[in-house]
Amino acid sequence: MPEPVSLYIITFNDADNLRAVLPTVLWADEVVVADSFSTDDTAAVCAQFGVRHVDIKFEGFGKLRNDTLALLKHDWVVSIDSDERSTPEFADEVRRTLAAPAHAAYFVPRRNTFLGKPVRFGGMYPDYRQPQVFDRRKLRYREDPVHESFHCDGTIGFFKNSIWQHPWPTLKVIMQKGDRYTTLVARQRFEKGKRAGVSQLLGHPPAAFFKKYILQQGFRDGVPGLMIATLHAFYTFVKYAKMWELQNGSPRS
Repeated sequence: MPEPVSLYIITFNDADNLRAVLPTVLWADEVVVADSFSTDDTAAVCAQFGVRHVDIKFEGFGKLRNDTLALLKHDWVVSIDSDERSTPEFADEVRRTLAAPAHAAYFVPRRNTFLGKPVRFGGMYPDYRQPQVFDRRKLRYREDPVHESFHCDGTIGFFKNSIWQHPWPTLKVIMQKGDRYTTLVARQRFEKGKRAGVSQLLGHPPAAFFKKYILQQGFRDGVPGLMIATLHAFYTFVKYAKMWELQNGSPRS
């Protein structure tokens, strides 16, 4: 028999994505939605699908994930974000794997879309971020505010079957996410003593574009690949601009 599994989703004011992701994850033995006091109908959507809804104060993504792990019933965990979607093939692989786990944690490949179009290059596949299937007794997130890393006391394997991710459905969403994440990253780097100047503002954005578009072959995705590389360069510039703002006495709210 496979190990029972708890699946958690972190979210904030993202009820529309929850309506789409929850039907894809109800195969798990427990589904928990970790919210941070959303003001939309997130709680009602959770009730509609019969999943557990908890509110946790947001103090950075790493701490939010660790606080969520402590609330789960089962030790084997699947992490799915609200803009991701499980697939039947992935669910089957979870069950087969947890019948006799060979590793403490597993990376899961992710297939991404951009403005509704599937993309594969520019670092968009397999797009390993952090283990998404793991034994919580052996894995903890480092409490970084954003782009949280992890520590795993054991070996890490790789799944074959992908999940889908839809992080960029519209340009409006892209800009909103970019503003939030660049603020968190800038503050994190500033608090670690890093600083931004002319060389970072001039040099890093073109390097970010070159990496996405040329080295990671984003050009093979056509116009979406060009837009992703350009937005990544813009994101990089804004990140360093916000660092410069912080170090010159204009703390962001």
